Formats: sequence, C-alpha cells, structure tokens
Amino acid sequence: IYARVSTTDQHPENQTDDLRNYAKAREWDVVGEFTDHGISGTQRDRPGLDAMMKLVRRRKVDTVLVWKYDRFARSMAHLLHALEEFRSLGVNFVSFTEGIDTTTSMGKFVFGVFSSLAEFERSLISERVRNGMEKARKRGQRIGRPSLEVDMARMGSLRSQGLSLRQIAVEVGISKSTVSQRLSQTVIGPCRSQSQDIQRTEAAASASR
Repeated sequence: IYARVSTTDQHPENQTDDLRNYAKAREWDVVGEFTDHGISGTQRDRPGLDAMMKLVRRRKVDTVLVWKYDRFARSMAHLLHALEEFRSLGVNFVSFTEGIDTTTSMGKFVFGVFSSLAEFERSLISERVRNGMEKARKRGQRIGRPSLEVDMARMGSLRSQGLSLRQIAVEVGISKSTVSQRLSQTVIGPCRSQSQDIQRTEAAASASR
C-alpha cells in the first residue's frame, strides 16, 4: 500500500483506510504500508515511495495498491516508467479510485497500452537525440565528452620521484586509470616511434647493399 498527501494538514489515513479495506476484501496480505506526508508529488525523492520501490525490486510483493495515479507518480513519464518496471518484475498495479487493476483481463490490456506508450515515448526521445546530434555535427560541434586537460610534465615529475599511480592520481585530481593511460602513452609512444625509425633505417641500408 502506498499513500501520499501534499500538505501536513492533510491526513494519509483518508487514503490508507480505503486501501486497507480494499485489500481485506480481496483477501490480500498487506506486507508493507508506505506513506509520504506533506510531500509534493513533483519531488523526485520521497522516502515512503523509495522504501516501497526497494521492496518491489526485491520481489517481496505481488501487487502495488495506490489510491490514485497522482498520489503515486509525479508525471505521466514517471507513471509509464514505473508501470514498465512493475511489468518486468511481474508485479501488478491497482489504482483504487480509477479502477485500474492489472490482475484482471481489462487491467492487463490497459497495462499493455501503457507499455506501448512507454515504448513510443522512448522512441521519440531516441529520435530527438539522434537528430540533435546530427545537427550538431553539421554545425561542426564536437559530440562527446570534452578532452581532459592533464599536466603531463607534473605527472612525469611525480612518477620520477617514485610516487605510485594512485598517489599521482590524488595529486593531479584524475583517475588512476587515466594516469596509467597517459603515462604509458608518453613512455611507450616515443619508444615505438624510435623503434620504427631504426627498423626503417636498417631496411634502407639493406636495400642499398
């Protein structure tokens, strides 16, 4: 059971009483009752909802029972995402006042419609992202993360002083893997180049002979 009220002068019991009675009539065992009191539906972090979702993701419940959509979801996108997650986990969803019950055939149909809407929304977002990236490329804008500026001289100096890769990473303020990669490029790169020059010189000498 999940209930939410937006202001502190409202009482979540007005919702939970109905939901308890409904669950009792359906002969359901209520394994968890979560409320958010005085919390706006637009807030992303809600202690009660977050705790309930943890229980859902641990597959400890069969059904999520709410009083109304807007008591549960902060937006249509959030509702579609949550319903899609419930479907993937095999968890039913019941909205008491709106008569949506995915334990019934009609409810399963509605669930399918919601899943289709969620897929449609993802497709639109993906298309907008691709179009945006293509337009940016045509304008000559670089796509991706900006290049990381690293003080190679300082890293080389710290390495020559005997500092470990982890210590250098802390000093310079980058990850250990980046330190390793940049130092290996500095050391290995010239060596490979010199080796290739030697090989070309020897090949040219052999050819002249």
